[in-house]
Amino acid sequence: MEEIMKRLTQVLSFLAVLFVVAGAWAADKAAIIHNVDAIVAGIDSGKGAMDFKAEAYEPYIFIMEDGGMLLVHPTLAGSNLKEKAPPAYAAVVQATPEGTWVKYEWKGKEKNTYAKRTKSNLIVGSGY
Repeated sequence: MEEIMKRLTQVLSFLAVLFVVAGAWAADKAAIIHNVDAIVAGIDSGKGAMDFKAEAYEPYIFIMEDGGMLLVHPTLAGSNLKEKAPPAYAAVVQATPEGTWVKYEWKGKEKNTYAKRTKSNLIVGSGY
């Protein structure tokens, strides 16, 4: 009986950790959506892309022209994503005015990005 209780405690502890991690992940996704939506609303209201700084958000944001030119990015601003990383560009360009989650591989790791288009067809994104 003691062994069963010990195992049950271990399983319950594992499940508790799993639920905490899942909750934090959901909160991060909500924060990402909030940040991207707020930036899109700002641009749609007249702010310029350069009014936003990539590192001011956690995780960072990027703003890209439809053709791939990154206007705002912590390390790739001024680069063309379509030329530099075609698979990432192919995923991110699927952005919609309503916002959508896309997946792609970046430097050997799977990335999940929430991407949304502005009225002027810029793409704003952020992810993990």
